[in-house]
Amino acid sequence: MSVIQDYLNKCAAIVETVKQQENEIQTAARWFADSILAGRMVHAFGSGHSRIMVEEMWPRYGSFPGFNPIVELSLTFHNLVVGANGQRQAMFLENVSGLADRILRNFDLSTVDTALVISSSGTNVVPVEMAEIFQQRGIKVVALVTKDHLEASLTKRPDGKKLNDFADLVLDTGAPVGDSMVHVPNLDTPVSPGSTVGGAMLINSIKAQVADYLTQAGHPPKVLTAGALVGTQRATELFEAAYDEHAHRIAHMYAKVGVASYVSDNKTH
Repeated sequence: MSVIQDYLNKCAAIVETVKQQENEIQTAARWFADSILAGRMVHAFGSGHSRIMVEEMWPRYGSFPGFNPIVELSLTFHNLVVGANGQRQAMFLENVSGLADRILRNFDLSTVDTALVISSSGTNVVPVEMAEIFQQRGIKVVALVTKDHLEASLTKRPDGKKLNDFADLVLDTGAPVGDSMVHVPNLDTPVSPGSTVGGAMLINSIKAQVADYLTQAGHPPKVLTAGALVGTQRATELFEAAYDEHAHRIAHMYAKVGVASYVSDNKTH
């Protein structure tokens, strides 16, 4: 069997793992839909390459407003690799205690909100503290992890706690320990990770179910859709409407954040 077929076969196994989590996916989608229907947002956070899953949720084709993508460049800016803004710094920063608090200080959180925190290992300090703060604020947390990798990994926290310890619901990407799935002959380290495959399927399964719930509730989402599918005019209308709705939702996250000022209660326009 070729290494290509080996990888694809392992991806097929991941599909089965995701299928087995349909009840959990429906629960997560119900929580998220409830937040969106209430005019609030689902806060999505991931550091490192978990940023991919945040951007997979929103904004992109086939996506819709209701999600607050929290992506810190200092934790996710990988293309330079070394030098200023390099990967070493990002890997260091995602284990700095207190950074999650500084990030969330920017938002006026509500118990009506929900959160999706993505971390394959579930052990880095920033995503774990994110989930911890969300729970402290009465916000339901869905964790997207790789269970086998999480269980085999050492937490960076002194108290030994991992992301799953601060989650109301845990979803599993189905990838193996170490993430990489293919063993190449005469190469002693595996290649080709699988968490992105499982993670993207989970994200889009949630997205589909949320869209179904919103539509059933009489509020079909404004979905970013290609002009090749619906025509240029309709596509433009959808993009503008979706971005405007996102602006209106995110405005609530800033309106009364932190220390009150005369602007906070100013009713004039």
